Amino acid sequence: MQDSFDVTTIIFLALAVFVIWRLRSVLGQKTGTERSPFKPVDRSRTEPQARSEGDNVVRLPGADRVQPAAPPAQAPRDWRGIAEPGSEVARGLEACVQAEPSFDPRAFLEGAKSAYEAIMIAFAKGDRKTLRGLLSKEVGEAFERAIAERERNRQTLETTFVSIDKAEIVAVEVRNRVAQVTVRFLSNLITATRNAEGKVVDGSAETVVEVPDVWTFARTLGSRDPNWQLVATEAGA
Repeated sequence: MQDSFDVTTIIFLALAVFVIWRLRSVLGQKTGTERSPFKPVDRSRTEPQARSEGDNVVRLPGADRVQPAAPPAQAPRDWRGIAEPGSEVARGLEACVQAEPSFDPRAFLEGAKSAYEAIMIAFAKGDRKTLRGLLSKEVGEAFERAIAERERNRQTLETTFVSIDKAEIVAVEVRNRVAQVTVRFLSNLITATRNAEGKVVDGSAETVVEVPDVWTFARTLGSRDPNWQLVATEAGA
């Protein structure tokens, strides 16, 4: 009984020694020279920081790289034939383009000349419907009073355009996206006012006269409505 126990104990001890020997042969021994386990953030292995000589300022990696140059300032637009560079008119036109990039002062002037002729002819004919879409409320009321007085006096106005010799922008103002552009016109007209009997009581039915006018047109820049309205008129010099 005792011998059997001793033999069994010896067998188990031998098996334990064998297992320990196999584990050491497979896993090896720790000698102290093994690499540390991987760390997701290991600042000691990042790009070295460069120190400036003679001080303790730590420069960030890549600080010595050339920084991209700032974009050059946009050159002033060429308004030759429209406005003098650096003038108030040129600055006003720039403000218009800033608010509405598609604004073209040359196209505007062509439209202003067409509007000038259309308004003058509509006024002579007493065409209130046409005038209503081209004039502001205040200017429209002034034109209405003139037409009504002419009708009360049983007078008619005849206007014939010969030419528009000049149309130049003399002032531009932009406030809260509302632009007001003032244009000086110089036109040649034949204009005559006749009474009820057909007699000329003002002007001439044959003589061409040079007429200067200064008109101001307004519009909200960026709006869907492309039409400008006449907001002020005065006789030019």
